[in-house]
Amino acid sequence: MALLEINNLKVDFQTQDGVVHAVKDLSYTVEKGKTLAIVGESGSGKTQGAFAILGLLPRNGKASGSVKFDGKEILNLPSSQINAYRAERIGIIFQDPMTSLNPYLRISRQMTEVLEHHKGMSRSEALAESIRFLDAVRIPDAKNRVHMYPHEFSGGMRQRVMIAMSLLCQPELLIADEPTTALDVTVQAGIIDLLVDLQEDFGTSIILITHDLGIVAGTCEDTLVMFDGRVMEYRKTLDIFENPQHPYTQGLLAAVPRLDKKVDRLSTVSYDFMASKGVA
Repeated sequence: MALLEINNLKVDFQTQDGVVHAVKDLSYTVEKGKTLAIVGESGSGKTQGAFAILGLLPRNGKASGSVKFDGKEILNLPSSQINAYRAERIGIIFQDPMTSLNPYLRISRQMTEVLEHHKGMSRSEALAESIRFLDAVRIPDAKNRVHMYPHEFSGGMRQRVMIAMSLLCQPELLIADEPTTALDVTVQAGIIDLLVDLQEDFGTSIILITHDLGIVAGTCEDTLVMFDGRVMEYRKTLDIFENPQHPYTQGLLAAVPRLDKKVDRLSTVSYDFMASKGVA
C-alpha cells in the first residue's frame, strides 16, 4: 500500500531573471516500510521536490500538483496544518548536520524540545526518550554525551544525532537528504547501514536522496533518476543496475569507479544527451 503518492509535482521559483522551473511533472510512490532512492546530480531538483512535500520552500517558491500522504492531500497546506505532519508523521534529515544543529544549545535541549512540543512530554521524560534514541543510533555513552554541544561531536556522530532527532516522534516516512555528504567512505557506509537497521526496527518508509548510485544498490527497492527537474528513469533498483534504459542513467552508472575498467568521463551516449540539453 502506498504511504506517499506524488503526481505531476512542479516547483517553480520566481527570480529577477524570470521563472526557474526546478521540478517538472515529478511522479512517484513510496510504499509502507520500503525505501525509494532519488538519484541525480546537484541541481537536478531532488531536494526541492522533497521540500515541497513538507512546505519548506522559500517565499519565492511555488509548488503545484498533488502530494497525498496516507490518502490525504497535503500539498500547500497552511502552516498550522502541515506542522501536524512535520516530525510527527514525516521526518527529515538535512544535508549538513553542522548547520542544522543549533551551535549554542546542548544536544539534550535540542532533542527534548521536539518531544515537549510534539508529544507533550515533561522535560525529564523527553530527556530519557532522547537518550534512548541516541542509543538506538549507536552514540557511545549517550547518557553523558547528550549534554554536549554539536561541535564536540565528529561529523559522523553529528549525523547520527540528526537521525535520532528525525526519529524522535517515530514518523511513518523519513526523508534522508544526502545523509552521507562530506563524510568519509567508511562513515558513509555506517550511516547507510544504520538507516537500514532503523527501518527494520521501526518499520519506517524512507526516501533516500543522493547523487551517488553506488550507495543505493543494496538498500533501496526502487530508484528514481532525475535530471534537470525531470524523471529520467523510475524502476526497480535491480532493473536499473542490470539494464539502464535512459542515456543519462547509463552515464551515471558508467561514471561509478570500478577496479576492472578505466573511466575517463561520461559515456558518449550520455554526453551527447547532456550536450543536447546545453549542460555538457
